[in-house]
Amino acid sequence: MRKRVVIALGGNAILQRGQKGTYNEQMENVKKTAKQIVDIILDNEYEVVITHGNGPQVGALLLQQDAGEHVHGIPAQPMDVCGGMSQGQIGYMIQQAIKNELRRRGIDKPVATIVTQTLVDKNDPAFQHPSKPVGPFYDEETAKKLAKEKGWVVIEDSGRGWRRVVPSPDPISHIEAPIIQDLVDKGFIVIASGGGGIPVIEEDGQLKGVEAVIDKDLAGEKLAEEVNADIFMILTDVNGAAIHYGKPEEKWLEKVTVNEMKKYYEEGHFKKGSMGPKVLAAIRFIEWGGERAIIAALDKAVEALEGKTGTQVIK
Repeated sequence: MRKRVVIALGGNAILQRGQKGTYNEQMENVKKTAKQIVDIILDNEYEVVITHGNGPQVGALLLQQDAGEHVHGIPAQPMDVCGGMSQGQIGYMIQQAIKNELRRRGIDKPVATIVTQTLVDKNDPAFQHPSKPVGPFYDEETAKKLAKEKGWVVIEDSGRGWRRVVPSPDPISHIEAPIIQDLVDKGFIVIASGGGGIPVIEEDGQLKGVEAVIDKDLAGEKLAEEVNADIFMILTDVNGAAIHYGKPEEKWLEKVTVNEMKKYYEEGHFKKGSMGPKVLAAIRFIEWGGERAIIAALDKAVEALEGKTGTQVIK
């Protein structure tokens, strides 16, 4: 019986460090990623659902909105709309690259991107404590002026300048989950919940977009639950998770039980802005009932799925 795997692609699947972010650069990266995804589908006979990050792409869109407003007087679109734009942009590239790779191998299989809304709680404590830096850097004067004009929260970011920060609420569910489930059951390769999905809240029975950022790995874990995945695989730029990272006693985790992983997480071994959410997502997936969660490097995807490398979190 074919196993179902949700693959959460890291930013390096679309944009490598040091690149400018041109369409050609991003498409070349996506083509390499598509080859690995098709290898997984064919060689291991897995049903695959894909999710991805969108940080650099949303950052670029926010800059374009800013420039358009100030230079040409074109009204800037809100952040949730930019999230939707990035889902369309990245989804288009991934689905085209996978479709072409399948055709190269003589396989006719449907691929679809779903623009996905992610429900969050309007009373989530994250809304009282915005923490996720987004968009361009500003000097202090400009940042504080924008904060006053637009109601933003701004902070000084690691000596590099001032930036806007937005809430990062916990995902509850995906509005389009029934559609995604149906397509996966019918044999589609589905790309969904891009960038963690577009954050929405419910007010008086209506959905409303909010300016926030949902962690893509935590949202990807929800997606894995919704499609009844057997395996949840997070692909990033390092080949797994480590305790005592960067210290002489550094230890890379290979096969680890969920209880051990929870202990390491609670001891604070994983940074909040990088490995922390990945480890938390892996823990949540196994506690929900998943068979295996994997954290591995993008170029080791096939071997990691075979259990040969990366961090393998088990019951």
